[in-house]
Amino acid sequence: MADILAENLSGKAVMGSDGTELGMLYNITMNHKTGALTDLLVSPDEEALGVDTGSFDRDDAGRFRIPVSHVKAVKDYIVVQR
Repeated sequence: MADILAENLSGKAVMGSDGTELGMLYNITMNHKTGALTDLLVSPDEEALGVDTGSFDRDDAGRFRIPVSHVKAVKDYIVVQR
């Protein structure tokens, strides 16, 4: 995957590999010791609240925690494996 500046990801829509819109990227978490990115925090769309999100955990604010390893593509959308 090509390098992408973090500033270009802010507010980008997140979609499942099955075409389901999950929401908008809120933030990205990282391991502060290694610098490795760990999770995408995604603010869910209203429609996504009723969708089966599989194994995605949620944080205290209800945002999806999607492991960075699930990211398949970044173009107009961030596409994640569901």
